Amino acid sequence: MMKLVEESSGIGELTLNEVVLRRVRYRLKRFQGTIEGSGLPIPGLHRIEGEIEFNANMDPIDWIGIPLNLKLENGSMLGITVINNEGRILNEGHGPAKCLCC
Repeated sequence: MMKLVEESSGIGELTLNEVVLRRVRYRLKRFQGTIEGSGLPIPGLHRIEGEIEFNANMDPIDWIGIPLNLKLENGSMLGITVINNEGRILNEGHGPAKCLCC
């Protein structure tokens, strides 16, 4: 079971390999996996979904489907993947980005 644990929005920095690509507006939700019945969190099981400002006419389509980082207004960094040319983002797995083990 996934439980909504955080919602945030603002203006952040989209980066690739520590190089700032551009500033973007973002809206995201972070869900944490929990054990049914007890509600205890399952370490490492999470999902991040939402959207960033993405202009398919100006932003390279090469940004779609590759691991990027988004620096939020509060200074934290999230691993994200843009999944379409409308700026939808989705990540599932361990830590800030999906691990290579699953």
